[in-house]
Amino acid sequence: MGIPFKWRQHIEAWQQSGLTQALYCEQHQLKKGTFSARLSEYRRLNLSQAVALIPVQVASVVPTPASSSNLVLTHNNGHRLELPTSVSAAWLAELLKCLG
Repeated sequence: MGIPFKWRQHIEAWQQSGLTQALYCEQHQLKKGTFSARLSEYRRLNLSQAVALIPVQVASVVPTPASSSNLVLTHNNGHRLELPTSVSAAWLAELLKCLG
């Protein structure tokens, strides 16, 4: 579900402020315990939604008849994955997220 926009704004403002949590809460009339709980939730959600970067090397190869219409992903360790070009970008992004 996520945390309310108001709390995301407060957390991001606090991170930019350089203030301690206690001082930020005091200045904005926030309960420190509530702020702490929302900050923990914010961090947990951000970690679960973090994007992992996977190194990709683009190489020019002469297509073979078997793979001329396929998307080929090759990993450094030799694993190779061939997918039809009809695969949606969203599905491919989810696959790469799972592989990361």
